[in-house]
Amino acid sequence: MAVRDDTTAARTVTDDAPPAVSRRLRLITVIATFGGLLFGYDTGVINGALPYMTDDLGLTPFTEGMVTSSLLLGAALGAVTGGRLSDARGRRRTILVLAVVFFVGALGCTLAPNTAVMVVARFVLGLAVGGASVTVPVYLAEVSPAERRGALVTRNELMIVSGQLLAFTSNAIIARVGGESGGVWRWMLVLATLPAVVLWFGMLVMPESPRWLASKTRFGEALEVLKQVRSRQRAEAELAEVTALAVKEEREKLGGWRDMKATPWVRKLMLVGFGIAIVQQITGVNTIMYYGTQILTDAGFAADSALTANIANGVISVLATFVGIWLLGRVNRRPMLMTGQIGTTAALLLIGVFSLTLPSGDGRAYAVLAMTVTFLAFQQGAISPVTWLMLSEIFPMRMRGFGMGVAAVVLWLTNFLIGLVFPSLVSGIGISNTFFLFVVAGVLSLAFVKRYVPETRGRSLETLEAELRARFS
Repeated sequence: MAVRDDTTAARTVTDDAPPAVSRRLRLITVIATFGGLLFGYDTGVINGALPYMTDDLGLTPFTEGMVTSSLLLGAALGAVTGGRLSDARGRRRTILVLAVVFFVGALGCTLAPNTAVMVVARFVLGLAVGGASVTVPVYLAEVSPAERRGALVTRNELMIVSGQLLAFTSNAIIARVGGESGGVWRWMLVLATLPAVVLWFGMLVMPESPRWLASKTRFGEALEVLKQVRSRQRAEAELAEVTALAVKEEREKLGGWRDMKATPWVRKLMLVGFGIAIVQQITGVNTIMYYGTQILTDAGFAADSALTANIANGVISVLATFVGIWLLGRVNRRPMLMTGQIGTTAALLLIGVFSLTLPSGDGRAYAVLAMTVTFLAFQQGAISPVTWLMLSEIFPMRMRGFGMGVAAVVLWLTNFLIGLVFPSLVSGIGISNTFFLFVVAGVLSLAFVKRYVPETRGRSLETLEAELRARFS
């Protein structure tokens, strides 16, 4: 497929759109991506809280895995539920509900008196994380103009890694201030309630997705929203394209499991979405996000030093995501994804080799830290932003939330399984052999992307849908 040169389109937007339009689009992006910030903080905070929680709650390696992965199991359910809810009730209304669930889940984790309550509260928190992982990227993709969609949707990824950095940094500060005092982990967890409040109040004054409104034949409201984030002329032209597709999809009744199974091109596209989701997770990224402190401790750092050193992982994730956002406007998605896979696989190979061959001490500790930083540079700079962006782009309009939700279920279940078995794998076969397993998975993932993943850059969502329909029919 030829990639359209969108320089002209980009110039049109910047030249004829009033400054107020650009400011409105930026504000929508900032508010909506607080969902990504919560996603990042709630998945990253366990990294530093877990060692203190283990002592207070008496966790075993198995229950450590349960506390960590219960959020991921909740995220799998939250993804498909959030996707269906956003298709039925709207993206904005769904994000408002998710803000409340974020608040309740974070408070439940903070006050948990025992392991059972903690697992349940983390599951509830996972419902919000999974719902946000689907709904926020779809909302941003449907509000964004085609030539800025990559940059704006991946701002959510930037907020995710910023949330993780915030978690790593606040964990280190709270641990140093609180020392060994009981319940220090509760202060780490309670901070997540604050951005949930900001998200809820912010979304009260944000518009609904114009494409969702069009899918419900509310074309007048869709035009009014488009005029908030486009010039009038472009809003009217875009609505005409969206309306034509909405009418076509209404005739085909695309929208759920039955339609997915009965429509061959949608079914094939769903399998590609599943593959993209699995590829993002079997790099092993979340073993470093969730267990990074333990990995660095095993490599030779003292407990406090590992917490501080782990901040480097958060910093490089944020910086790499900035680079990824810049690259997405300049290079194609598919080769960017493959480059990220090559980099992460090489870094994991070296982590395994260093852990196996270098003697315990500062040399091994800093060598492993250097490789985790390198791994995250490729993961957060290429693989993660492309994954969430592609999943928000490839599904048909009437089932975009549902399609991304089902793909995200696969992503979160893969994440859940890895998070659950990682401590046991390290205990059973050692950290080196565990990372060698991820290297094998990385090679298989690279072959999948090369053969099956389509290019999506430089097209409106409606044009992209027509191309994918033709390719997979």
